[in-house]
Amino acid sequence: MLVAGMGAVTAHGGTVARLWDAVRHGRVGIRPVRGLVLDGYRTSVGGELPPAKQGSPPSYACCREPVVDVALTAATEAMTEAAWVRAAVPAYRFGVVIGTCNAGLLSARKWYVSRELGDGEVPAEQLLLAPPQALAEVLASHFTITGPAIAINTACAASANAIGYAADLIRTGAADAVLVGGADVFSDVLFAGFNSLESLSPEPAKPYSGDRQGLSLGEGSGMLVLVRGEIAQDGGRCLAEVLGYGLSADGYHVTAPDPTGRGAARAIASALRRGAVDPADVGYVNGHGTGTPKNDAAESVATRRALGEAADKVAVSSTKSMVGHLLGAAGVVETIVTIKALQEQLAPPTAGWSAQDPVCDLDYVPNVARPMTTDVALSNNFAFAGANACLALARTGCRPAPTAAPTDRVVITGIAALTPAGCTVGALRDLAAGVGTESACVAEGGNLLGRVEFDPAAWLTPRERRRMDRLTVLSVVAAKQALADAGLDPRRHGGDRIGVIVGTGLGPMESMEGFARPVIESGPGAANPAVFPNTVYNAAGGQVAMHTGAVGPASTMSVLHASGAAALGYAQDLLEADQADAIVCIGVDVLTASVVRGYAELGLLARTDRPGEPRGLRLAEAGVALVLERASAAASRAAEEYGELVGHAITGDARGLVHPDPDGVGLERAMSLALARGGVPPERVTAVWAAAAGLPRADAGEARAVARLLPQRPVVHRPKLRVGEPIGAGGSLLAVLALLSWRVGAIAGPVLVNSSSLGGTHIALALRPTESEGNHA
Repeated sequence: MLVAGMGAVTAHGGTVARLWDAVRHGRVGIRPVRGLVLDGYRTSVGGELPPAKQGSPPSYACCREPVVDVALTAATEAMTEAAWVRAAVPAYRFGVVIGTCNAGLLSARKWYVSRELGDGEVPAEQLLLAPPQALAEVLASHFTITGPAIAINTACAASANAIGYAADLIRTGAADAVLVGGADVFSDVLFAGFNSLESLSPEPAKPYSGDRQGLSLGEGSGMLVLVRGEIAQDGGRCLAEVLGYGLSADGYHVTAPDPTGRGAARAIASALRRGAVDPADVGYVNGHGTGTPKNDAAESVATRRALGEAADKVAVSSTKSMVGHLLGAAGVVETIVTIKALQEQLAPPTAGWSAQDPVCDLDYVPNVARPMTTDVALSNNFAFAGANACLALARTGCRPAPTAAPTDRVVITGIAALTPAGCTVGALRDLAAGVGTESACVAEGGNLLGRVEFDPAAWLTPRERRRMDRLTVLSVVAAKQALADAGLDPRRHGGDRIGVIVGTGLGPMESMEGFARPVIESGPGAANPAVFPNTVYNAAGGQVAMHTGAVGPASTMSVLHASGAAALGYAQDLLEADQADAIVCIGVDVLTASVVRGYAELGLLARTDRPGEPRGLRLAEAGVALVLERASAAASRAAEEYGELVGHAITGDARGLVHPDPDGVGLERAMSLALARGGVPPERVTAVWAAAAGLPRADAGEARAVARLLPQRPVVHRPKLRVGEPIGAGGSLLAVLALLSWRVGAIAGPVLVNSSSLGGTHIALALRPTESEGNHA
């Protein structure tokens, strides 16, 4: 996959040229922050964006959101440079993938202050810009991109993970080009969190230096346009090549890295292996380099583990020493710097380095750039909850294409679901068979809501649950149950080849509300350092890795109501590419008072105080897990199979937020592509597990799409009208019910599972029975 365009907005300005000119000369853009009052904090500095000219509000919504503005600016630069790609690739073959940590936190904060503190009048539509998926869908709408639109939220590794995922979309044939990147901006809540952990440096960060005192936060955005090599022809118009990437989990601690560096080293080794790169070929590493004592030391150890003797000859430097830690945007901005370093054969410096640390014993290019000669470089990013990502990059045309990994079928060997309709296999079987008609949702304050009632004591001790929020408890218990159902113990079956991918639409709302509310109302002194680590979207996945030993590829996807389906699709791609033997896929979301209030204000909820049948969402919570395996791995341990995931596809309407196509054209394309990937003729489909959840426009569009694609009129199941709409867990739950429907004899052939976000991103999964499909208890 080739890089055809780049864009950046950082403390050094609004272009890639300004970023690179500053970095190559070692200029530090970390200065006193003017946009926030930082009295009482450990620091007053950060990599703040220069003041921007405020023109008329952009067309993406009735409201304005700073993180969207900076993402659009960086994306426009990248798309302009890659204009020839847009001319060559139709909209439906173009994708968008965005990595972020805080997404539209400022929009959520503005809405909360308006409602709870009575400070100003903010329309409910402001909330539409809060979730990570809003970033992806706004960009898709702005550039009229109707291919996959996906948000990834693995905290500080998010945009590096996003680049890898985007490369996979091209590799698997799901897209020919992808706009990919990340964005995050400052907020008082963000500064209060890192301040409470005592992680902020009072002076500009000095990564790897023996006298470093912590990190400096930064804000901004970076964007790339990736394109399939065949479209680029000779590649002469391209800037660099993405050879491969690696993901892993530490499974060690909620914030601290594994001091042995084993998890990070696995990610680096995976990137080298996927890119067919020998460690001796690597001439430069753009390090994670935050400036905190534990992170810098662990990364240095990990680099030595992964590169071996070659580590003594490689140049390593930290871009964060000059722009600060851009959180979800760090990976892509540092990738841009790495690409420029390869182009100009210049190793950029680590600014501020002044003292040797015996634990950090690599060549950190202190303070002054130096010439280098190399075709290959790495870019590392490591995150809270132990999520690690590494990218292997090369100068264009300097490396042979990596050999494709041997493919394998992907089967499902374990399931579990904690739902308002029940938490046992028996309850799920009844739901799959269509037994009973009573709704699992009950009236609360005029809304129909579904709550999960379960006792986690059999799976987690009170001590283990002490610092977990409800989202994490649901995730860990569902994962443990699914692994037990599969007969798979990562601690005995090679946990480094067993991954965890979480799909959550709204993320850890309980923790985010619990942390932010006191900060907003009382200031930074009210920040709770025990809660802050749980506010990252991938906290639940990190806890699953810690409690199960599944430390293979780790990712968290946030595609609103299509999140669980996105996780299953990503797992299929990774397993088929031999990046893991098994992956636990979790779909999870919980209800808080603010979540319910937000959906209600947007007019999306079914009300019991209106005449006639309630129309709208019956909102629910759930934690659902499925264990996906390579068929060869499952066969080697004689595992029973529920069925096979043969195909998935992602499409978009590009009509803006909460404006799905009433004709269902995008969803019809997703279903057709998923069946084609799985080699399943449409006429063989026996059932559709529909995304329908009570929104008339979206439900009608799906019905029209199914009728056009499947004229044989298969059975259409709409269980979310009974069990509720469990947001990010919806696609996961439908997949479980589809698998169980074969067990109860409801259907006998291939099925489609549909999921759609509120903003018109559609994901279809194609499932079919397998010959070895047995009888799980």
